[in-house]
Amino acid sequence: MMKEFKEFIAQGSVMDAAIGFVLGLAFKAIVDSVVNDILMPIVGYLTAGIDFAHLKIVLKQAVPDVSEEVAITYGQLIQSIITFLIVAFFLFLVVRTLNKLRRKKEEEAKEVVEEPTESELDLLKDIRELLSSDEKTKE
Repeated sequence: MMKEFKEFIAQGSVMDAAIGFVLGLAFKAIVDSVVNDILMPIVGYLTAGIDFAHLKIVLKQAVPDVSEEVAITYGQLIQSIITFLIVAFFLFLVVRTLNKLRRKKEEEAKEVVEEPTESELDLLKDIRELLSSDEKTKE
């Protein structure tokens, strides 16, 4: 069982997924920082100082020594949506660039089609003549 587990872990797709996961976490930290430290202060400034992270609807006020405040923190949702849109837009740009590169490579591959040499053309003509003469003899 241990041998099978080692083989499973050593597979390329598992390692690729692990690397992608780690890079995704690192990228998330960058995006969170961009959203929280750069974009949200700008949005807050443009909206007269509203900090989306603290927007909430209080359902029940906190009572000293008894319970905490019960609230719907919709500001966090707004920040999460902005983060999602930034990540989605970045991934769109990456996929778009990769598709352009792939199309360019395919077009270059189509352009590299080898033209037959003169001797190959002569050989093809001979084959065509033999086939046509063979068809005439069958008739």
